[in-house]
Amino acid sequence: MAESLGPRLYSCSNCRNRVSLHDDIISKSFQGRNGRAFLFSHAMNITVGPKEDRHLLTGLHTVADIYCADCRQVLGWKYERAYEASQKYKEGKFILEKAKIVKENW
Repeated sequence: MAESLGPRLYSCSNCRNRVSLHDDIISKSFQGRNGRAFLFSHAMNITVGPKEDRHLLTGLHTVADIYCADCRQVLGWKYERAYEASQKYKEGKFILEKAKIVKENW
């Protein structure tokens, strides 16, 4: 019988600070600044930067970069506002770039 290691997590690739739970992934089909990214419903142990309007692949959004609370590496961004009705589901959600996170407890 396999030993339980606890919940599957994602951690900062730089310092291994835990930043999200695998169960909080909404989609793996997003594009970050540096390649693939995941959309999460929640993130932890992060710092949220100032809000700014940014033109992304899906239109204009108000976003805030998110940083690892320990090492300050930029991990992705938080969607604060979506201007198009079809994009409103992203509001309050987090993009974590695949290149900036590592799996834990897999």
